[in-house]
Amino acid sequence: MKEVIFEATGLPQDVLQLKESALPEPKPHEVQVRVTARNINPSDIMFVRGMYGITPKLPSSAGFEASGVVTKSDEAGKVPVGTRVMFTAIGTWREYLCVPAALVIPVPDAMSDEVACQAFVNPITAYAMVEKSGLQTGDWLLITAGASAFGKFAIQMAKAKGIKVAATVRHDDQKELLQKLGADLVINTEKEKLQKVIAEQTGEGVSVVFDAVGGVLGAKALASLKTGGKMMVFGLLSLENIPLNSGLLIFKDLKVEGFWLSSWMDSLSDSDKGKAIKTVFGFLIQHSEQVDVAAKYPLEQFKEAIAAYETPGRNGKILLVS
Repeated sequence: MKEVIFEATGLPQDVLQLKESALPEPKPHEVQVRVTARNINPSDIMFVRGMYGITPKLPSSAGFEASGVVTKSDEAGKVPVGTRVMFTAIGTWREYLCVPAALVIPVPDAMSDEVACQAFVNPITAYAMVEKSGLQTGDWLLITAGASAFGKFAIQMAKAKGIKVAATVRHDDQKELLQKLGADLVINTEKEKLQKVIAEQTGEGVSVVFDAVGGVLGAKALASLKTGGKMMVFGLLSLENIPLNSGLLIFKDLKVEGFWLSSWMDSLSDSDKGKAIKTVFGFLIQHSEQVDVAAKYPLEQFKEAIAAYETPGRNGKILLVS
C-alpha cells in the first residue's frame, strides 16, 4: 500500500515522502479500513512540524481524520466488512489503516465520504465550544479566522441558538460568504480596526471570543471582550503566542482558557458523546451543501495538496482521496 510518512519533524514539503508498505493486519479488537478520503487540518501540519500536543513516534504518517470502508472486521464482528466509517487516528495519510472497532463511527447513507472525512474535528469542536461557552440568546461571540472550516460551522451553530456572531477575515470576498451563513458582523482585519468596529457595533464588546490565530490578532480579540468576558483559545494559526495585557485581565475581569477536543471528549460520558455525534451528524446532513471542498487530490499528489492548502484566501477544505 501507499503511505505518506516523515522520519523527522519539519516543514511538510521538506520531510514528507511517499512510500510503499505492507498492508497492516488488524488485532482482534481492530478493523482494517481502506481509507477513501482525508481532509487537511492545521493540526496535521503542526504535528509534522513537531509543534502539536501529541509528539510523533517516528517514522510516522500524517493526518488525524478520515473516512473509509471496513475491509476486515474485528474478531467479535461488531463492525462488518463493507461498513462505511469515519474515524480519528494518528497517521491517516495512507491507503489502509487498522483502528479499534470501538473507535470507528458508521457513516449515515446520506453522508458522502467528502463530508464524512471532515465530520469530526471541526464540527464537533464547534459544537463543544458553543455548548461550553455559556453564551445565551442575544450575546455576542467573536470568531477569529471566521472563514476557516471551524469558523463556518461555529457561525451556523451559534446562530441556531440566537447568538450574535462577529467574525474576522483577511479577504473582502469572504465577507459575503460568512454573512450568508449567518454572521452579523464580518471584519477584514487587513483593512479595519477590530476593536474599533466591535466597540461601535456591539456597544460594550463581545461576551466570548473563539480564537484560532493567536499572536497580535489574538491580543486584539482579547481587547474586544466586554467586562467579565472570556476568550477560548483552541488554535495557533499564526504560530505566535498571544501577548497578554495583564491590565486588561485584571481591570476588566477577563478569563482566558484553552480548549482541546481530545480532552473535552475524554470528559464526556458515553451518552453525552453519542448526543454530540448525533447532533453534529444531523446538522451536517441537513447542511451538506455548506460543507465546502475546495479541491481533491490523490494521495500521491500530497505536495500539490499541501500547496493548495497553504493558498491565501482559500475557501473550503483540501482533501486527499483514494
